[in-house]
Amino acid sequence: MDPSVTIIKNEFLANNITLTDEQASRFKEYYEMLIETNKVMNLTAVTEFEDVVRKHFIDSIMISRALDVEKIRTVVDIGTGAGFPGIPLKIVYPHISLTLVDSLGKRVRFLQDVVDKLKLNDTVAVHSRSEDLAHNKKYREKFDLCTARAVAAMNVLSEYCLPYVKTGGYFSAYKSGNIGEEIENAGKAITVLGGEIENAEIFDFYDMKRSIVLVKKIKKTPAKYPRKAGLPSKSPIGTEK
Repeated sequence: MDPSVTIIKNEFLANNITLTDEQASRFKEYYEMLIETNKVMNLTAVTEFEDVVRKHFIDSIMISRALDVEKIRTVVDIGTGAGFPGIPLKIVYPHISLTLVDSLGKRVRFLQDVVDKLKLNDTVAVHSRSEDLAHNKKYREKFDLCTARAVAAMNVLSEYCLPYVKTGGYFSAYKSGNIGEEIENAGKAITVLGGEIENAEIFDFYDMKRSIVLVKKIKKTPAKYPRKAGLPSKSPIGTEK
C-alpha cells in the first residue's frame, strides 16, 4: 500500500474514524491537487502533508463529535474556500448530497476539478455570495446542515448560514479558542434568524482548542434575511444603531 495512504488511515484511526483504502486514496489525491494548485492560487497556508491531514482533513470531520452525520442527507458549505469542511465530509460520509459555495470564481473552478477528479457524486460547486444565494428558492431553507469554517464571527455567520437550513436542521460553526463571549454576542442574531444554540462541543485537538457550535433551526428565517451583501459583516444583527 502507498505509504501516504497508510499514514492517512492511521491518522484518522487515531481520531476514531475508520477509512477504507479508497477513501484514504481520495484524501491523498485531494492533498496533491491542493498543493499543486496552491502554487498559483492562495488556498492554504498549511502545506505539510501531516499538517494538512490533521488540521484540514480530520478537523473537518470533527463535527461528528457534536452531530450524528449519518442522519444528515443534505449539506451546504458556506465560504468553503479550498473545500473545508465540505469535501472531507463527503469523502467520509458519501451518502450526503453536498453543495459547496464560494464567492471567488477561481476557487470554485478548483473545487469542481476536485469533485470531478475524485468522482464525488451528488456534489456541486456554486459561485456566489452567500447573501445572494440564500434568496434563491432552490437553496433557501433546503438543507439539513449548513457548515462554515473560519469564515466570520458567530453573529455574522448566523445570518450567512441559517437562511439555508430547513426547520429542524442544523447550522454548525467550526471555531477555535474561548468562544463563550462570541456565542453570547450572537444570541440575538440566532434567535431573530430562527435558531437556538443546541450544543457547543469544546475539546483539545492536536495543538489547538477546537469548538464546534451547533445551532438548531426551530422556525423559519424572516424573508428579509440575509440582508444585501456586505451588511451582515458591517452591521451584525443585534449591533445595529
